Amino acid sequence: MFGLFKSPEFSDPQLGELRRTGGLWRGSLLLDAARVPLVLSGSRTAPDLEALDIAHSITSSYPTWRVIIERAMLEHYAPYAEDVAAGEDEPPESGLPRIDDPSDVWSYTNAEFVYVAPLDGEHTVEIGYRVAWDEEHTLGARLRHGQLLELCGSVLAP
Repeated sequence: MFGLFKSPEFSDPQLGELRRTGGLWRGSLLLDAARVPLVLSGSRTAPDLEALDIAHSITSSYPTWRVIIERAMLEHYAPYAEDVAAGEDEPPESGLPRIDDPSDVWSYTNAEFVYVAPLDGEHTVEIGYRVAWDEEHTLGARLRHGQLLELCGSVLAP
């Protein structure tokens, strides 16, 4: 009787065990040597096949994506640095980092989640990041077919 209320599980050879909770399939993914929560769309019985295929490719695609994402992050950082330097805004509690090169953003960035689901009718990858210069928001890098669609200034973990 209690089996009816148990969350379904799905085993994937590459991603490991995925469990359905909150209407989504959840597991983890190795991203730059760190385990990050992975969230996939799907039905009650299994993750969406296209979402699974995309999730399988993330680890190998991520080094290329990082170059694209770091440029967008530096563009996001620049107005914060300018406002703090001009005295128009307070620096974060931990202090505003000095970032001159796009690759420097990674020292001040932590991946919080990876989400693969349809957006506007096509499967999209969203990687949520916490960054030292914007303590109030989680940034979302949305990618489709290896291209950065946008860096959202405020996203919520699914």
